[in-house]
Amino acid sequence: MLYRCLKPLLFRMDAEKAHNFALRGTGTLSAMPPLARLVRSTMARPKADVVSLMGLTFPHRVGLAAGLDKNGVAPWAWWAFGFGFVELGTVTPKPQDGNPKPRMFRLIEERAVVNRMGFNNAGAPALAARLQGAKPSFPVIVSVGKNATTPLENAESDYQAAAAAVASVADAISINISSPNTAGLRSLQTPELAGKLVTVIREVAPSKPILVKFAPELSGDDLAAVIDACLTAGAAGFIATNTLSTAVRPELPQGGLSGRPLKEISPQRVEEIRRRLGTGPTLIGCGGIEDAATARRMRDAGADLVQVYTALVYQGPFLAASISRELSRG
Repeated sequence: MLYRCLKPLLFRMDAEKAHNFALRGTGTLSAMPPLARLVRSTMARPKADVVSLMGLTFPHRVGLAAGLDKNGVAPWAWWAFGFGFVELGTVTPKPQDGNPKPRMFRLIEERAVVNRMGFNNAGAPALAARLQGAKPSFPVIVSVGKNATTPLENAESDYQAAAAAVASVADAISINISSPNTAGLRSLQTPELAGKLVTVIREVAPSKPILVKFAPELSGDDLAAVIDACLTAGAAGFIATNTLSTAVRPELPQGGLSGRPLKEISPQRVEEIRRRLGTGPTLIGCGGIEDAATARRMRDAGADLVQVYTALVYQGPFLAASISRELSRG
């Protein structure tokens, strides 16, 4: 009800300004854990569906995707809103401003968003400091990337440094090599380079599960080869998928497309990855999930867990809790 009242105000704002306004509000809630507990128990009311994966216990299977809370300003708020886990970031070793504005656009008729943020964040050490003593009671995955000014040939050192900075506070670490908004980043989606990133991150975070996040465009033999290399290097699982490059739709702003337009390609990619994996490694499905039906489709495709982000823009912060209740009804 509250979000229904706020939504017209937020949609009159520039998309990024609305994002930041909402994040400040959730940050205020996050700073008051007793209130967060009250919100979770009386308003969110997620349905328990406890599952153990990668040595971690998830209260249910619906989480928050990376990108919404890059700097970890509201971890307790996501717990309060009824999420089963959260992925913070993407963070880089050093702070950076990201790409020039405007860089976030709503596509209201498509229930979608285009962003070209470019890993704007306060740096991995700042995220780690914020989580110290303020970590919520559900799994926290931290997504790491490279600084825009770091040459691709030096990417390993950036990913390793970011992972080292957050290793003490993250329950798992995800490797973002699939954003379309950092020049050349997707060229890291090769067996040699992706496998090496898993290896160097395991050196600084040996006890943490490592996940690798793929672009929806990566498929077939190329995808299979990268999966195999990452598993050989010790990856615990994968996230599918990141945003879809708008290069195929020149009428749209340049960037990454998320939301309803991914409801076909992302489950297809999840199914393809699961066929390659068999049982065992964890697979998180992300892209186009906006209700229990789309979440169930992703689960049927082979995802152990699912993530939402763009649908929150259109439906409000209690969506994950609502989906968890619907999924429990079968």
